[in-house]
Amino acid sequence: MLAGLTGVSSSARADVTKSREDRIKSDGREEAQQEYLTEHPAVRTHPETGRKSLFVNYVHTIRFKDMSEEESAPLLNYLFQHQIRPAFTCRLPGLLGTTAAPCTIQVNDYHGYRRVMHRITLAGDKPR
Repeated sequence: MLAGLTGVSSSARADVTKSREDRIKSDGREEAQQEYLTEHPAVRTHPETGRKSLFVNYVHTIRFKDMSEEESAPLLNYLFQHQIRPAFTCRLPGLLGTTAAPCTIQVNDYHGYRRVMHRITLAGDKPR
């Protein structure tokens, strides 16, 4: 069902994450572009194993290419809920120095506690 679908991601999802606004305050410019859009396949094939994985996320994916946000919402919401099913999750304790594996989604389920997380993005192949 997802084969051939392309997800459209936006940097302007301020209702989900304040990371962009925080970056502008600390080292950005107010005149910076307000929204960046990019497109990625909804399903990505791992270059070494050939296994397929979802390549959409609640923080940035707003719709599918050639579909409106309203048309995309039912399927995206289903996929977002599917991604966080317990069968697909691994809970890591918040220990200093803990490292999560690539292809993971961090779920904000530690409300009321301060947790500092750093994200890195490695250069790699073009999603296919």
